[in-house]
Amino acid sequence: MESDKSKTTDPMVFAAGVLALAIVVWFYGFVPRYGIEDSRSVLGWLMSTWNGETQLEFGKFAPLLILALIGYRFRDLRNASRSGRCSWLGLIAVFVGALFYVISHRLFLSRIAVCSLPILLWGACHFLWGWRVAKILFFPFFFLWLVVPWPYLHTEKAHLLLWVVSLAQHGCTLCGVETEVMGTMILPVNGDLKPIYFGMGCSNGIPHLIALLLIAAGWAYVAKIRMWQKALLFLSALPIAVFVHALKLVSIIVIAEKGDARWAVSTWYGWSNLVLVYPLSLVLFLVLHSIFLGGLPWKKKVEDQLHNKVSEKL
Repeated sequence: MESDKSKTTDPMVFAAGVLALAIVVWFYGFVPRYGIEDSRSVLGWLMSTWNGETQLEFGKFAPLLILALIGYRFRDLRNASRSGRCSWLGLIAVFVGALFYVISHRLFLSRIAVCSLPILLWGACHFLWGWRVAKILFFPFFFLWLVVPWPYLHTEKAHLLLWVVSLAQHGCTLCGVETEVMGTMILPVNGDLKPIYFGMGCSNGIPHLIALLLIAAGWAYVAKIRMWQKALLFLSALPIAVFVHALKLVSIIVIAEKGDARWAVSTWYGWSNLVLVYPLSLVLFLVLHSIFLGGLPWKKKVEDQLHNKVSEKL
């Protein structure tokens, strides 16, 4: 329930917001409790996990992407904040976030501590500016959860790896190259090409799966489509990742069998992510977005602008 008397322009409310932000920065940025010998803060621990071992190096770009998403809706945020009023319902989220932080601090649960931060920030914005602002900031704040190194991701990746290898085997068969599959290892029946192990830690696994999820999430957030279409666009990152990585494996094996094996396993192996995986993924995202929109996004935008001008004249 929103209060008509407590507006965000109130100096006391503004001072309370600044104080709350300072407290959050202190506890999340400077209080050591996690990591090696409990020497890292919450954010310090999270940044230390963005490394090659977790395959989340690109997590370092997450803060910039979050700021970009907020900046994209800056005009909407400004308009919403002008008419916004303090909503005491936001304090419920603040309480939940603080409770999660206390539990994580007592039990050394670093991931729970990270997850509590978006809840705190979102609840504070809801309290200060109301539901309209909170609704806009919901996705950018909780976007942080996508770059937390969750343990279950390794298990899910194992299933995806098996799908990729199986799909790649069928693709090679269509291209006239017979292969054998042993777990996550695929090898040609003929030729001198060594078996390709599609494993967890190698660059030929799916270290870019989370990156594709981040791209899909950001794309869905800015897309002018319905909510269920945004959800499908985000979830499409999983089948798209399986498809493009299977295609990458097929290309390596077919080039090696029918062309230059040394070039396939060295040059093409190293460049295929930038030349094939990411460009094709972006094209597939664009195709799905265009299907939902009923046309290419930039053409649809021009058509809508012309329609609005005609409507104004009439």
